[in-house]
Amino acid sequence: MPRHPTPGAQPPDPALLILASLAAGPKHGYAIVRDVESFAGVRLGPGTLYGAIPRLEAEGLIEPLESDDRRRPYRLTGAGRDLLRARLVTMERLVGAGLGRLAAT
Repeated sequence: MPRHPTPGAQPPDPALLILASLAAGPKHGYAIVRDVESFAGVRLGPGTLYGAIPRLEAEGLIEPLESDDRRRPYRLTGAGRDLLRARLVTMERLVGAGLGRLAAT
């Protein structure tokens, strides 16, 4: 069952969610939406998803794959993997520091 964000919490960056989904392997749009909902509890709307995909492609972070049907799968590039890793490491440090400070109060 998907987790729901805490009321008042800022929703995660859709680009980061898409990159994290594609880190597990190539997916088409609907599969990305389902995957993100399963691991983050966030439902990406079509406008959000299909607005972010061209930006991620233009930045060289994802690339489309050949497809035999109308669904176009995408995969993470090396640059996308590097950016995702760097962003997650930064977030991990922030989470650790923030939770540590909350525990001390």
